[in-house]
Amino acid sequence: MQRTTLIPRQIGRCGAAVAAGALLLTACGGEQNRQKPTDDPRSMVPAGIKAAGVLRIGIDLNYAPVDFKGTDQQATGIDPDLAEAVGRELGLRVEYVDTAFDKLIPGLHAKQYDVVMSAMSDNRQRREGTDDAGGPGGPGLDFADYFIAGTSILVRKGNPKAISGLDDLCGHTVALQRGTTQAGVIDRQNAACTKAGKPLKVKLFENDDLALAELAAGRADADLNDYPVAAYVAQQRDGGKTFQVVGAQLQPSPYGIALTKDSTELREALLKALNRVIRSGEYDRILAQWNVSDGAVQNAVANGGF
Repeated sequence: MQRTTLIPRQIGRCGAAVAAGALLLTACGGEQNRQKPTDDPRSMVPAGIKAAGVLRIGIDLNYAPVDFKGTDQQATGIDPDLAEAVGRELGLRVEYVDTAFDKLIPGLHAKQYDVVMSAMSDNRQRREGTDDAGGPGGPGLDFADYFIAGTSILVRKGNPKAISGLDDLCGHTVALQRGTTQAGVIDRQNAACTKAGKPLKVKLFENDDLALAELAAGRADADLNDYPVAAYVAQQRDGGKTFQVVGAQLQPSPYGIALTKDSTELREALLKALNRVIRSGEYDRILAQWNVSDGAVQNAVANGGF
């Protein structure tokens, strides 16, 4: 399938696609219009999942406001709200399997769940199953992309180390969640910092709460997070008194529902269901509820990351 580029909703619908030279599936004409509004994604659900009546989702519920546990200890956030809407379109009950982020992909390949939906960026490395050096790292993935998010830098309130971008991190200590896109960003930045004679000290943790605790305690100078999470943490933690976001968003990329390469039938069902949720207006309502409307996309596409 030809890879398509996922475009944020705020960019002009037809002009941006032409300017970018991308095949964009929109209401402007082309492939999207072949998908009739009356098409039922339930007919595309694989037989085994349809018989069970359940879509099992691997998720790390430690990443507010995207994925976390509410006061009732149930899954809540952007991803669970969208997953429930997709589940209704598919005629399936949604079941969550709470899993540490760096264990999500191995769990997917081990068939512990059907898909992963956990603020996971769709990128070439994950699709091709390569490691940081470009060598074999395991089986690749397919994605059904549904949201755009960049990386933001979080520091302690008042920005005591005067950090405003990646180069300012050189010589400092950074706390991160293991296995994330941000960990890859910092690996590449550390190479530049080392070359400049000011290597980074990187502390990796099993979840983002532990990384943020390290920053709050002054044992780290910065934390990197997806923009929705960074903005939420800065606003909500201790009434906005502990953290702040600095600098511009870095490397915007799509979140995708991750599937194994042999799950093409399910991927297409998810794409159709996501696009029905988008067209119905429920997608916009969910994003507005979580104050992340800037990350909205015009339509869901397969493998649209960079």
